[in-house]
Amino acid sequence: MADGSTERIVQGVRAWIAAAPAGAKLPSNRELMAEYGAGPVTVQKAMHALSGLGLVESRAGIGTFVRPARLPQPVDHRWQTAALGQPHTRLPLVPTSQRLAAPDAIGLHSGYPDPDLLPGPLVRAALIRAARSGPTLTRSPVRGLPDLQAWFAAGLAGTAPAGVTPPVSRDVTIVPGTQSGLSSVLRCVVGPGRALLVESPTYWGALLAAEQAGVTLVPVPGGPDGPDPETVREAFARTGARAFYAQPTYANPTGVQWSRERGQAVLEVVREFGAFLIEDDWAHDLAIDSDPGPLAAHDDSGHVIYLRSLTKSLSPALRIGAVIARGPVRDRIAADRGAEGLYVSSILQTATLDVLTRPGWRTHLRELRQGLRIRRDLLLRSLREHTPAAHLEQVPAGGIHLWVRLPDGIDPDRLARDCEARGLMVAPGPEWFPAEPTHPYLRLNYSAPGPDRFPEAAQILQAVIEG
Repeated sequence: MADGSTERIVQGVRAWIAAAPAGAKLPSNRELMAEYGAGPVTVQKAMHALSGLGLVESRAGIGTFVRPARLPQPVDHRWQTAALGQPHTRLPLVPTSQRLAAPDAIGLHSGYPDPDLLPGPLVRAALIRAARSGPTLTRSPVRGLPDLQAWFAAGLAGTAPAGVTPPVSRDVTIVPGTQSGLSSVLRCVVGPGRALLVESPTYWGALLAAEQAGVTLVPVPGGPDGPDPETVREAFARTGARAFYAQPTYANPTGVQWSRERGQAVLEVVREFGAFLIEDDWAHDLAIDSDPGPLAAHDDSGHVIYLRSLTKSLSPALRIGAVIARGPVRDRIAADRGAEGLYVSSILQTATLDVLTRPGWRTHLRELRQGLRIRRDLLLRSLREHTPAAHLEQVPAGGIHLWVRLPDGIDPDRLARDCEARGLMVAPGPEWFPAEPTHPYLRLNYSAPGPDRFPEAAQILQAVIEG
């Protein structure tokens, strides 16, 4: 990196170049040394930096000159139309929740928590320690580091009731984020052209993974306690589906947590049809008013394939998750992950395990729970005071989102665009429906940065609804 003197010269010469015509000769190195009081090595570093930026060019024996600006030429990519042909799948557009907000905007659209809620010091220290250790030059086993496998297995085993055989390390496959794990599960368990039951609405990433895998989606309406078991039974019988994808704990986007009775009833239906329940426990660490109770802990017969994510509670940069499965499906999933990505970075796995096994991790989870409660309640109060036209059907007991129903007749996509024009980013509800939306909804992230601006966001939302 350039030292202070070099940086002063670079900035000064750049200002000179901005006012000089193309091809103008720069002051000599001797003149620059005299003007900035710098040595020859420093001036040479500055010229090298300017050359790397494409601003100057040196001519041996003559001097250094301002390089003429090179206008980009249009490139013709039309040849790819014939080479690629028709797309195999109709991939959805990047959803609103993945877009970056303008620096001064209120961003309630994202699917990630504010970095201030995450254990930054723990993660940074763990990465430094991992970079100094053996994993910097070694590869990981395909299924993951054994100690990290054991941590995930122990986490699920700790909630297993008496009489149920808990999972073990070999049942765990470490994945680079559960989105990739879900893609492998759908390829191995469902396959192209076959039916997959999904709640409606459901996680947009599941819709994307199904689209990429060529899977046919069968929507099942959700409810305040989870889907109706009889509706699930009828869907299995009608479609011959072999799997049901669901988020029983703090579902994205609705925030619903299945009741214990509803979860057991749905699991019995899955067993009745010899099918799989793909349980996505994305928000396991995001509890507020209740505790997670994974259905996978109640099943040792291999009917539940369990995905556990750390992205929202640890760090989006680490992207570490796990798939826990038993029986032959476990080996199919591991083989698919090996073929897809060979293995997950051992440095990232080592750093993740470092954080998870330190006392500070438990402290972080307690602070995260309190931080989420404060922000959720603040956004709830803001909506109640300033957005009477919005209706919240259920207060989530965990997760990071409010699922807000709009007045009938409102177009959520247009409303989102109008809000963005006023400096508020929200996520329109249609992006989470596998079929036609039943009502107009918005998803609002209460773990977003800037909670002090939640009242302002609610006022903007009301003004746009009225408009």
